[in-house]
Amino acid sequence: MWRLLRDRRFKNFKFRRQHPVGPYVVDFYCEKGGLVVELDGGIHNERNQRQNDIVRDRYLKSEGDRVVRFWNNDIDNNIDGVCQQIERLLNH
Repeated sequence: MWRLLRDRRFKNFKFRRQHPVGPYVVDFYCEKGGLVVELDGGIHNERNQRQNDIVRDRYLKSEGDRVVRFWNNDIDNNIDGVCQQIERLLNH
């Protein structure tokens, strides 16, 4: 994913990788688009982690950011769909 987002390669939007936002470090952050992109593996299916993600997303949204989450297998099997969704969010 970073290969696609880095160096303004994605629609000329600047993304930061492993960027701190408050008490959290997000996978990818686009300040201009107000967008946090998180990549989730299987651990995010576990109950405790799902609860943590809800709290985390609530905080990020309270800071004015939008949060989008993708499963790792979406990155592997549907990167075009992932990119389309990111583009839609950046353009709104």
